[in-house]
Amino acid sequence: MRVLLTNDDGIHAPGLRALEEAVWQLGWQPVVVAPAHEQSQCGHRVTTHQPLKVESHDANRHAVHGTPADCVRLALFALDVQPDLVLSGINAGGNMGQDLVISGTVAAAREAAYHGVRSLSLSHYLIRDLHVDWSRASSWIAELLRETLAQEQPPRTYWNINLPHLPPGTDSLPPRIRCQPAHSPLNVAYTPGEHGYAYSASYASRPRDPGSDVEACFSGNIAVSLLHV
Repeated sequence: MRVLLTNDDGIHAPGLRALEEAVWQLGWQPVVVAPAHEQSQCGHRVTTHQPLKVESHDANRHAVHGTPADCVRLALFALDVQPDLVLSGINAGGNMGQDLVISGTVAAAREAAYHGVRSLSLSHYLIRDLHVDWSRASSWIAELLRETLAQEQPPRTYWNINLPHLPPGTDSLPPRIRCQPAHSPLNVAYTPGEHGYAYSASYASRPRDPGSDVEACFSGNIAVSLLHV
C-alpha cells in the first residue's frame, strides 16, 4: 500500500511523525508531502497564481511552501506519487463540527476524495496542561486504520477521525463512536486590546450536540464520521 501523508501543522510536527510511525507499523510505504510551515486553519485554500516551491528532502519526503490542499494536488499531478490512500494529520487539536470548513487537515482529505482517492483526516483533541502521548496516538491510529479501511466506503466520501485526550496510563483503544458533525457553531468571543480584538473563546466549552462528534470525543471516545464531498 502506497500512502500519501500530509497535514497542516507542518512537515516537522510530532503528529505527522506519529502518523508515519503508524503507517510503518502496518507495513505500508509512506510518502510525505506536507507544508514547509504551519498552515493551521487555512481551510481549503489552494495556490493558483504563483509558483509553489517544493523542497525534496529525499525521494519520499517533500516540503511544500503552500497549503495542505496544495500538497495533495502536487502529489497527485506533479510529483507522481500515485497513492492508494491519503492520510492527513495527526492534527494537534480537534477537527469537529464547524472546524471542518476551517481545517487545513480536513481539506487535504477532502481534496483527495474529490479526485477519487480514498482518504482520512485524523486529529487529536487537546486538553490544556495534559501531556500528549504521540506514541500512544500512533498505536491507536494503526489499529483504527485496520478497522476503518475494512469497512465499505461509498465513492466521493472520506473519513474524519478525532482522538480524545485521555490521561497517561489509558493505553487501550477507546470506544469508537460513529457520529455526525456537530451543528451548533463554535463559541465566538473577543477581548479588546491595544492592537485590536483578540479571539478569546474557549474550545472546550463549545456546545456538545447530542449524537455529534463533539459529544463523542469530549466524552473520551473516538469520534468517527464518514463525510461526503
